[in-house]
Amino acid sequence: MTKTMFGPAFTKDGVQFRLWAPLLESVSLKIEGSDPRPMQAAEDGWHRCTAADAGPGAHYRFILPNGLEIPDPASRFQPRDVHGPSEVVDLAAYRWNTRQWAGRPWEEMVIYELHVGCFTPQGTFKAAIERLDHLGELGVTALQIMPLSDFPGRYNWGYDGVLPYAPDSSYGRPEDLMALVDAAHERGISVFLDAVYNHFGPDGNYIPSYAPLFTDHHKTPWGHGINYDGDGSEMIREFIIENAIYWISEFRLDGFRFDAVHAIKDDSSEHLLHALARRVRAAAGDRHVHLIVENEENDSELLTRDAGGEARLFTAQWNDDVHHVLHVAATGETFGYYADYVGDSGKLGRALAEGFVFQGEHMPYRGGSRGRPSGHLPTTAFVSFIQNHDQIGNRALGDRIMASSPAEAVKAVTSIYLLAPQIPMLFMGEEWGAREPFPFFCDFDEDLNEKVRKGRREELSRLPGFDADEFLDPPAQSTFAAAKLDWSKPSAEMLEFYRTLLKLRHKRIVPLLKGAGGGNAAYHSAGATLAVDWNLAGNRRLHLDANLGSEAAPLLRRRQEGETIFHLGSDRGQLVPWTVIWRISKSEGLA
Repeated sequence: MTKTMFGPAFTKDGVQFRLWAPLLESVSLKIEGSDPRPMQAAEDGWHRCTAADAGPGAHYRFILPNGLEIPDPASRFQPRDVHGPSEVVDLAAYRWNTRQWAGRPWEEMVIYELHVGCFTPQGTFKAAIERLDHLGELGVTALQIMPLSDFPGRYNWGYDGVLPYAPDSSYGRPEDLMALVDAAHERGISVFLDAVYNHFGPDGNYIPSYAPLFTDHHKTPWGHGINYDGDGSEMIREFIIENAIYWISEFRLDGFRFDAVHAIKDDSSEHLLHALARRVRAAAGDRHVHLIVENEENDSELLTRDAGGEARLFTAQWNDDVHHVLHVAATGETFGYYADYVGDSGKLGRALAEGFVFQGEHMPYRGGSRGRPSGHLPTTAFVSFIQNHDQIGNRALGDRIMASSPAEAVKAVTSIYLLAPQIPMLFMGEEWGAREPFPFFCDFDEDLNEKVRKGRREELSRLPGFDADEFLDPPAQSTFAAAKLDWSKPSAEMLEFYRTLLKLRHKRIVPLLKGAGGGNAAYHSAGATLAVDWNLAGNRRLHLDANLGSEAAPLLRRRQEGETIFHLGSDRGQLVPWTVIWRISKSEGLA
């Protein structure tokens, strides 16, 4: 069992149960099959009780003075969901086959985002293991698993979790998750977890009834901010930081994607994000552990490198800007924030060469400035993609890019992001052109379900393509079922296209990334035509020529240098629509 101050601990006298409840004078422990017993209260707010008759498999709850029975906030497993009892689990009993696994360097990452419940028909950790060979053969080197913290109900995207130490029971037991991580490592695949530290879900979070979890000094889209800087915040911060260390140490995960870090408000002398990154890296030791952020503010300060080129805090950020410009090119959509990415291909050039499109400039959709300069960062500080759970799920019908774009356009943008020197991320099923939607789904009580239903309907009704008759009801079982991948319908052509690109990436692009540094790219654009050049490692230059328009256009350079490693379309005197050409040459400085 992990050496954390939260949750049950094995001792020579039995299992010690612990609850930090500074707002209460007394708490009782109830182990199923025995009478409630009082816990010993300490001045620091901790309540403890050691039970000699408890062991692995024991079910327990805490009883508050008002009679409310609650689960352990650091429960390792909830066999009967978030309102049920917690179970004592001996995580140390799992026998790892890959104890020597030390991870993979960041430059080698090809990330595959998946939702455990929708990745396979069974929707379990065990079933996911059966698909790992497919991912290994595809060229995937890292899984990005959507949030696992125990959430209420039978299905959920995962961002409504309330028990951050317990993988949701609908996917299997904690030991099953360990087996998935173990099996991935056996195949050379890293495993990242999407961690949500900016809010708790609306149902099943009992912490505010006994501890100062929230503060009215900060506001978030979900209500009051988490108390990371007020009275009692030291233990709240520790609860979160130790949670991240717990996943890294007990489940041997290889890193995180931290959800919406711009919504984590903290006025402490050391911001929670800084403390989190520092301590997780220290706990990981010599292992390769990578920390990714989602950050709408495009704050490049979180991605700074030291003199040796290593990340000081966070390894990379999801680069929504690359997604937006590629999405606009492939679909022609211009509504909402996409309107700010319409124009010539210069926006795509800037996103590929420098990271962010908006680096402090005014962004009309936001009504103010956005971002900080990012061109000094290495290209590997950015994760690029053409689909992810948000960009699909926040559409009126949860439809994928394949459903609304010509195949040649999808292939063109795919060949750009998979071979560009940023780190690519696929969304599950993308590799074979899956057309299953990925709408938002949840399973709350009827009152919350109706609030979600109303909110989603109002939000999506403002989007083009919304049809009230086709509205995918978030709480409906059929909505969750529609999001499951259909493994019987892969496009062999598209799958081979992805395999070819990723094989090429590993062979020709990855060796050029380590130590490439930042400020190493330049771009030129005219209309839908683009030319980008990167100075990379090994005294090599990488060149991209592309036409992402519907009409032929001339090349932007007088001559093409080096070896052509990939060619889609034609460049006989001009670039036909949806042409993409990648070349490598010896470095002679940027044009």
